[in-house]
Amino acid sequence: MGKVQVAIVLGSQNDLPFVDGAKEILEKFEVPYSVEVMSAHRNLDRTISFAETAEEKGIRVIIACAGMAAHLPGVIAAKTTLPVIGVPLPTSEIKGIDSLYSMVQMPSGVPVGTMAIGKAGVKNAAIFAIEIIALGDEVLSRKLKEYKNFLK
Repeated sequence: MGKVQVAIVLGSQNDLPFVDGAKEILEKFEVPYSVEVMSAHRNLDRTISFAETAEEKGIRVIIACAGMAAHLPGVIAAKTTLPVIGVPLPTSEIKGIDSLYSMVQMPSGVPVGTMAIGKAGVKNAAIFAIEIIALGDEVLSRKLKEYKNFLK
């Protein structure tokens, strides 16, 4: 499929089932992606290294999915100028509300575009990533317009 353009990062191996919808959408649009597990808490150095080198690897958008305290999207956004899309996951006793609040409360200068909680949010994150990339890609833009027309 080519060089990875979208990186999907997760805070835990246990979160992998949540990203199936995003993978399906990115494959449908033939957008190369990777899925990586890293934690802002358990392996901070790896997370920072990923964020600092993502752009030079050709990544255009990062989708960061996390539950509970959900620091992953914010840490990544603090260390890159690439767009970071956060997806709160319903992995806590309060079903992701904590994660949602964590992501939307980012300080000025460290934006995280935040989607809905869970699987719908992950799918929308993939579509949003495609919309961002399509700004500079006519073929992808045309596919996106066809997709949106199909939804009507």
